[in-house]
Amino acid sequence: MGLGAFARAHTAVFTEDAMLATGSADWGIIGVTQRSDTVARQLAPQDGLFSVAERGTGAAPLRVVSSIVEAISGKDRPDAVVDRIAAETTKVVTLTVTEKGYRIDPHTGSLNTADEQVAADLAGRPPLTAVGQIARGIQKRARSGGGPLTVVSCDNLPGNGELTGNLVRAFAGALPDAESAPLLAWLGQNVTFPNTMVDRMVPATTEGDLAAVERDLGLRDEAAVVAEPFMQWVIEDKFAAERPAWERAGALFSEDVAAWEAAKLRLLNASHSMLAYLGLATGKATISGAVGEDAFRTACRLMMADDALPTISLPAGLDGDEYCGQVLERFANPALGHTTAKVGSDGSQKIGLRLLTTVNTNLETGREPRWAALAVAAWMHHVASTPASELNDPLAAELQAALPAGRTAEAVVPALLGMRSIFDPALAANTTFADLLTHWYRTIDIDGLDGLRKEIIHG
Repeated sequence: MGLGAFARAHTAVFTEDAMLATGSADWGIIGVTQRSDTVARQLAPQDGLFSVAERGTGAAPLRVVSSIVEAISGKDRPDAVVDRIAAETTKVVTLTVTEKGYRIDPHTGSLNTADEQVAADLAGRPPLTAVGQIARGIQKRARSGGGPLTVVSCDNLPGNGELTGNLVRAFAGALPDAESAPLLAWLGQNVTFPNTMVDRMVPATTEGDLAAVERDLGLRDEAAVVAEPFMQWVIEDKFAAERPAWERAGALFSEDVAAWEAAKLRLLNASHSMLAYLGLATGKATISGAVGEDAFRTACRLMMADDALPTISLPAGLDGDEYCGQVLERFANPALGHTTAKVGSDGSQKIGLRLLTTVNTNLETGREPRWAALAVAAWMHHVASTPASELNDPLAAELQAALPAGRTAEAVVPALLGMRSIFDPALAANTTFADLLTHWYRTIDIDGLDGLRKEIIHG
């Protein structure tokens, strides 16, 4: 579910590699698009085939991936999605629907049953939300005897499996009693939701990428994806039924997924966001261009070393300093063309997980989160300086409504700190954090790149 570039360059590749390693052709992926039917339309005339072009040091040759056997437009054929989830031959459902695809209520952390689309799914229309499709699919599976099922979230959310399970159960619990009770009982006995951590940088495919693939392949591939060579998947071994031998493709099965997840969110993802917002504030269009600025690279390194690493219990086998260096080198890969605008989108959904956890932990232990605060201030500057029609964020309207007429640091920082869907009251009231935000926002807004260089490099 969620058949974007990441799913094709990650889950589909791991699945094909697992089959190649075992000599088994027993598995195949039914891909479901969510908001757009574009990928389904691209894959249909290609029999599900698509190419993956790696870019950067150690890149493998262009390959054609064949693990997708069907592509369905979820918004046009929701009943078909429910039928496929219910089918006895389906053993695993994976999700790459981005943070906002889970329809979480920011105030409760549970399913937003007041969301118009969620409410319509609960009312009985053919479901269009990911959680609604999963719940209705499981409901039909229970009635038809489809057998146990595993639901695997592959999105950057803490405890993503546990969260997904809670959301599906919340959907089931919101149904009429006659439906709710048997569905919840069957869920508890037959469905598992393992936690996972995924990592691979997969930028949006450009027309130039398609042309390059066509030169190498000799055929036009409208569904081609471009990715870095690096690829990682850490999975909790909690499956209700059979699964592909993903470990034979390099996946790591671990009981400590949370530690891997915390490292990625607070080191890699946090640095990605920092570079995006600093880049957007200073006219840098790509992540590689932003990390190529010595001051921004230094800020990332300091945020990881001084603010984030002290808050993380690293998993066995992961060297923190080595990982941080690897993160910056991966970001510097110019062939990926990751744009600051794309990485900076949906910031209201991301900064809590990537940055505010680090901020809170530092403040609670008496440390000053200077560098994480810089990243948050850069996000605030992005929100305040972007025209309302161009702000790519699910809370764009709320953010714009919260902004004051004057866009100075002294006006914007307290206004945005007042948004309870993003900042909890205790953090919003913390004067140390507010002062850091005001200082950094002022530096970005008044002194620009030169001021940031001086402040970051020279203190």
